[in-house]
Amino acid sequence: MNKIYLLLFTIFLSSCAELTTIMESYPIDVPLSEAEVANGLKEALRVGTDSASAHLGVTDGYYGDDLVKIVLPEEANMIVDNLSKIPGGDKLVEDLILRINRAAEDAAKDAGPVFWKAVQEMTINDAFTVLKGEDDAATQYLKSNTYVELFDLYSPKIKASLDKEIVAGVSTTESWETLTGKWNRIADNTFAQMAGLKPVHTELPDYLTKQALSGLFIKIAEEEKHIRQDPKARVNDILKRVFE
Repeated sequence: MNKIYLLLFTIFLSSCAELTTIMESYPIDVPLSEAEVANGLKEALRVGTDSASAHLGVTDGYYGDDLVKIVLPEEANMIVDNLSKIPGGDKLVEDLILRINRAAEDAAKDAGPVFWKAVQEMTINDAFTVLKGEDDAATQYLKSNTYVELFDLYSPKIKASLDKEIVAGVSTTESWETLTGKWNRIADNTFAQMAGLKPVHTELPDYLTKQALSGLFIKIAEEEKHIRQDPKARVNDILKRVFE
Protein backbone atom coordinates (compact mmCIF):
# COMPACT_ATOMS: atom_id res chain seq x y z
CA MET A 1 0.00 0.00 0.00
CA ASN A 2 2.80 2.37 0.86
CA LYS A 3 4.34 1.60 -2.50
CA ILE A 4 1.11 2.70 -4.25
CA TYR A 5 1.04 6.03 -2.35
CA LEU A 6 4.69 6.54 -3.20
CA LEU A 7 3.99 5.90 -6.89
CA LEU A 8 1.05 8.34 -6.94
CA PHE A 9 3.09 11.02 -5.16
CA THR A 10 5.90 10.61 -7.69
CA ILE A 11 3.45 10.98 -10.58
CA PHE A 12 1.96 14.12 -8.93
CA LEU A 13 5.36 15.76 -8.58
CA SER A 14 6.19 14.92 -12.17
CA SER A 15 2.93 16.48 -13.34
CA CYS A 16 3.63 19.67 -11.35
CA ALA A 17 7.07 19.95 -12.88
CA GLU A 18 5.65 19.58 -16.39
CA LEU A 19 2.90 22.13 -15.62
CA THR A 20 5.48 24.62 -14.35
CA THR A 21 7.53 24.17 -17.51
CA ILE A 22 4.48 24.75 -19.69
CA MET A 23 3.46 27.90 -17.75
CA GLU A 24 6.96 29.30 -18.03
CA SER A 25 6.89 28.72 -21.78
CA TYR A 26 3.47 30.36 -22.15
CA PRO A 27 3.20 33.06 -19.48
CA ILE A 28 -0.24 34.43 -18.66
CA ASP A 29 -0.57 38.19 -19.24
CA VAL A 30 -1.79 39.48 -15.90
CA PRO A 31 -3.99 42.61 -16.29
CA LEU A 32 -2.44 45.86 -15.16
CA SER A 33 -3.77 47.47 -12.01
CA GLU A 34 -5.19 50.99 -12.12
CA ALA A 35 -2.06 52.29 -10.41
CA GLU A 36 0.18 50.59 -12.99
CA VAL A 37 -1.83 52.09 -15.84
CA ALA A 38 -1.60 55.56 -14.27
CA ASN A 39 2.15 55.19 -13.74
CA GLY A 40 2.55 53.96 -17.29
CA LEU A 41 0.76 56.99 -18.67
CA LYS A 42 2.83 59.30 -16.49
CA GLU A 43 5.94 57.65 -17.90
CA ALA A 44 4.62 58.25 -21.41
CA LEU A 45 4.09 61.91 -20.60
CA ARG A 46 7.57 62.18 -19.13
CA VAL A 47 9.08 60.62 -22.25
CA GLY A 48 7.00 62.78 -24.59
CA THR A 49 7.61 66.10 -22.85
CA ASP A 50 11.32 65.40 -22.37
CA SER A 51 11.62 64.64 -26.08
CA ALA A 52 9.69 67.76 -27.14
CA SER A 53 11.66 70.03 -24.79
CA ALA A 54 14.94 68.50 -25.93
CA HIS A 55 13.99 69.03 -29.58
CA LEU A 56 13.15 72.71 -29.08
CA GLY A 57 15.75 73.54 -26.43
CA VAL A 58 18.73 73.41 -28.77
CA THR A 59 20.12 75.84 -31.33
CA ASP A 60 17.62 76.11 -34.20
CA GLY A 61 15.05 74.05 -32.29
CA TYR A 62 12.51 76.76 -33.09
CA TYR A 63 14.33 78.83 -35.68
CA GLY A 64 15.23 75.88 -37.92
CA ASP A 65 11.81 74.23 -37.83
CA ASP A 66 9.27 75.90 -40.13
CA LEU A 67 6.43 74.22 -38.26
CA VAL A 68 7.18 76.09 -35.02
CA LYS A 69 9.42 79.00 -36.07
CA ILE A 70 8.22 82.20 -34.41
CA VAL A 71 7.56 85.10 -36.76
CA LEU A 72 6.26 88.61 -36.26
CA PRO A 73 2.50 89.19 -36.54
CA GLU A 74 1.08 90.53 -39.77
CA GLU A 75 0.66 93.95 -38.16
CA ALA A 76 4.44 94.07 -37.75
CA ASN A 77 4.71 94.69 -41.48
CA MET A 78 4.74 98.36 -40.49
CA ILE A 79 8.04 97.82 -38.67
CA VAL A 80 9.43 95.60 -41.42
CA ASP A 81 8.52 98.11 -44.14
CA ASN A 82 10.15 100.97 -42.25
CA LEU A 83 13.33 99.05 -41.47
CA SER A 84 13.63 97.80 -45.04
CA LYS A 85 14.03 101.40 -46.17
CA ILE A 86 17.40 101.69 -44.46
CA PRO A 87 20.60 99.90 -45.54
CA GLY A 88 20.76 96.48 -43.91
CA GLY A 89 17.18 96.79 -42.68
CA ASP A 90 16.14 93.35 -43.87
CA LYS A 91 19.01 91.79 -41.96
CA LEU A 92 17.96 93.66 -38.84
CA VAL A 93 14.47 92.15 -39.10
CA GLU A 94 15.86 88.65 -39.56
CA ASP A 95 18.24 89.17 -36.64
CA LEU A 96 15.26 90.18 -34.52
CA ILE A 97 13.35 87.03 -35.48
CA LEU A 98 16.46 84.98 -34.76
CA ARG A 99 16.80 86.52 -31.28
CA ILE A 100 13.15 85.84 -30.48
CA ASN A 101 13.52 82.20 -31.50
CA ARG A 102 16.76 81.90 -29.53
CA ALA A 103 14.91 83.20 -26.47
CA ALA A 104 12.24 80.54 -26.95
CA GLU A 105 14.89 77.84 -27.35
CA ASP A 106 16.43 78.97 -24.10
CA ALA A 107 13.07 78.83 -22.32
CA ALA A 108 12.32 75.34 -23.67
CA LYS A 109 15.32 73.99 -21.76
CA ASP A 110 13.54 74.83 -18.49
CA ALA A 111 10.10 73.53 -19.46
CA GLY A 112 10.71 69.96 -18.26
CA PRO A 113 10.19 70.53 -14.51
CA VAL A 114 6.96 72.42 -15.20
CA PHE A 115 5.57 69.45 -17.11
CA TRP A 116 6.81 66.91 -14.58
CA LYS A 117 5.09 68.75 -11.75
CA ALA A 118 1.77 68.54 -13.61
CA VAL A 119 2.34 64.87 -14.42
CA GLN A 120 3.03 63.98 -10.79
CA GLU A 121 -0.21 65.66 -9.73
CA MET A 122 -2.25 63.58 -12.20
CA THR A 123 -4.88 61.37 -10.52
CA ILE A 124 -5.79 57.82 -11.56
CA ASN A 125 -9.09 59.19 -12.91
CA ASP A 126 -7.20 61.80 -14.96
CA ALA A 127 -4.93 59.08 -16.32
CA PHE A 128 -7.78 56.87 -17.53
CA THR A 129 -9.59 59.85 -19.07
CA VAL A 130 -6.44 60.74 -21.01
CA LEU A 131 -5.71 57.14 -21.96
CA LYS A 132 -9.17 56.68 -23.47
CA GLY A 133 -9.17 60.12 -25.12
CA GLU A 134 -8.14 61.39 -28.54
CA ASP A 135 -4.60 61.21 -29.89
CA ASP A 136 -3.83 64.58 -28.29
CA ALA A 137 -5.70 64.05 -25.00
CA ALA A 138 -2.51 64.05 -22.93
CA THR A 139 -1.29 67.18 -24.71
CA GLN A 140 -4.53 68.97 -23.92
CA TYR A 141 -4.31 67.84 -20.29
CA LEU A 142 -0.81 69.24 -20.00
CA LYS A 143 -1.79 72.46 -21.75
CA SER A 144 -4.64 73.10 -19.33
CA ASN A 145 -2.42 72.40 -16.32
CA THR A 146 0.86 74.06 -17.31
CA TYR A 147 0.07 76.91 -19.69
CA VAL A 148 0.07 79.74 -17.16
CA GLU A 149 3.33 78.63 -15.55
CA LEU A 150 4.97 78.11 -18.94
CA PHE A 151 3.80 81.54 -20.08
CA ASP A 152 5.52 83.05 -17.04
CA LEU A 153 8.65 81.10 -17.94
CA TYR A 154 8.77 82.12 -21.61
CA SER A 155 7.46 85.68 -21.41
CA PRO A 156 10.43 87.44 -19.74
CA LYS A 157 12.88 85.77 -22.10
CA ILE A 158 10.90 86.84 -25.17
CA LYS A 159 10.45 90.36 -23.79
CA ALA A 160 14.18 90.68 -23.11
CA SER A 161 14.91 89.95 -26.76
CA LEU A 162 12.38 92.59 -27.84
CA ASP A 163 13.89 95.20 -25.51
CA LYS A 164 17.35 94.90 -27.05
CA GLU A 165 18.32 97.70 -29.44
CA ILE A 166 17.92 96.89 -33.11
CA VAL A 167 19.05 100.17 -34.67
CA ALA A 168 19.96 103.69 -33.58
CA GLY A 169 19.38 102.89 -29.90
CA VAL A 170 15.76 101.90 -30.53
CA SER A 171 14.39 98.51 -29.50
CA THR A 172 11.73 96.43 -31.24
CA THR A 173 9.32 97.18 -28.41
CA GLU A 174 9.83 100.94 -28.80
CA SER A 175 9.50 100.72 -32.59
CA TRP A 176 6.33 98.68 -32.30
CA GLU A 177 4.72 101.04 -29.80
CA THR A 178 5.66 104.13 -31.82
CA LEU A 179 4.45 102.77 -35.13
CA THR A 180 1.24 101.25 -33.81
CA GLY A 181 0.57 104.43 -31.86
CA LYS A 182 0.85 106.54 -35.00
CA TRP A 183 -1.25 104.07 -36.98
CA ASN A 184 -3.96 103.91 -34.35
CA ARG A 185 -4.29 107.68 -34.24
CA ILE A 186 -5.12 107.56 -37.92
CA ALA A 187 -7.23 104.38 -37.83
CA ASP A 188 -9.32 105.60 -34.90
CA ASN A 189 -10.62 108.45 -37.08
CA THR A 190 -14.23 107.92 -38.15
CA PHE A 191 -13.45 108.49 -41.82
CA ALA A 192 -10.54 106.05 -41.66
CA GLN A 193 -12.79 103.38 -40.18
CA MET A 194 -15.32 104.01 -42.95
CA ALA A 195 -12.49 103.36 -45.37
CA GLY A 196 -11.84 99.98 -43.70
CA LEU A 197 -8.79 100.89 -41.63
CA LYS A 198 -8.54 99.11 -38.28
CA PRO A 199 -6.45 99.99 -35.23
CA VAL A 200 -3.76 97.54 -34.10
CA HIS A 201 -3.96 96.37 -30.52
CA THR A 202 -1.61 93.38 -30.60
CA GLU A 203 0.62 93.20 -27.53
CA LEU A 204 3.82 92.04 -29.18
CA PRO A 205 5.47 90.24 -26.21
CA ASP A 206 2.26 88.35 -25.39
CA TYR A 207 1.67 87.44 -29.02
CA LEU A 208 5.17 86.06 -29.50
CA THR A 209 5.09 84.16 -26.21
CA LYS A 210 1.83 82.51 -27.28
CA GLN A 211 3.45 81.58 -30.59
CA ALA A 212 6.36 79.99 -28.74
CA LEU A 213 4.03 77.95 -26.52
CA SER A 214 1.95 76.93 -29.50
CA GLY A 215 5.09 75.44 -31.04
CA LEU A 216 5.93 73.63 -27.82
CA PHE A 217 2.54 71.93 -27.63
CA ILE A 218 2.65 71.08 -31.34
CA LYS A 219 5.80 69.08 -30.63
CA ILE A 220 4.31 67.42 -27.55
CA ALA A 221 1.24 66.40 -29.59
CA GLU A 222 3.55 64.85 -32.18
CA GLU A 223 5.33 62.84 -29.49
CA GLU A 224 2.04 61.70 -27.95
CA LYS A 225 0.69 60.51 -31.29
CA HIS A 226 3.97 58.73 -31.94
CA ILE A 227 3.80 56.83 -28.63
CA ARG A 228 0.14 55.92 -29.12
CA GLN A 229 0.55 54.66 -32.68
CA ASP A 230 4.10 53.34 -32.99
CA PRO A 231 5.09 50.39 -30.78
CA LYS A 232 8.77 51.23 -31.34
CA ALA A 233 8.25 54.52 -29.51
CA ARG A 234 7.26 52.69 -26.31
CA VAL A 235 10.66 52.59 -24.70
CA ASN A 236 9.91 50.30 -21.76
CA ASP A 237 7.67 47.37 -20.78
CA ILE A 238 5.09 49.41 -18.88
CA LEU A 239 4.50 51.67 -21.90
CA LYS A 240 4.20 48.65 -24.18
CA ARG A 241 1.55 47.09 -21.95
CA VAL A 242 -0.43 50.29 -21.34
CA PHE A 243 -0.65 51.18 -25.04
CA GLU A 244 -0.89 47.70 -26.54
